[in-house]
Amino acid sequence: MQPLPFLMEKPMPKMKTNRAAAKRFRATGSGKIRRGRANHSHILTKKSTNRKRRLRTSTLVDKSDAKRFERLMPYL
Repeated sequence: MQPLPFLMEKPMPKMKTNRAAAKRFRATGSGKIRRGRANHSHILTKKSTNRKRRLRTSTLVDKSDAKRFERLMPYL
């Protein structure tokens, strides 16, 4: 008698990706994690043009925080 297909060996349980983190961060080609800058969504009138331009750019997550993201997004 053959085993049932749903009883075949599978690596369980799978880790879930944190969807909030997946929408905010992404990996670079070298495996580092990119993030957007804060303070660029509202109350922009009092911020200088140079500051708003700088806030448009993305930057890398600090190396000391990168380990947390391995748990949040294991398949990144």
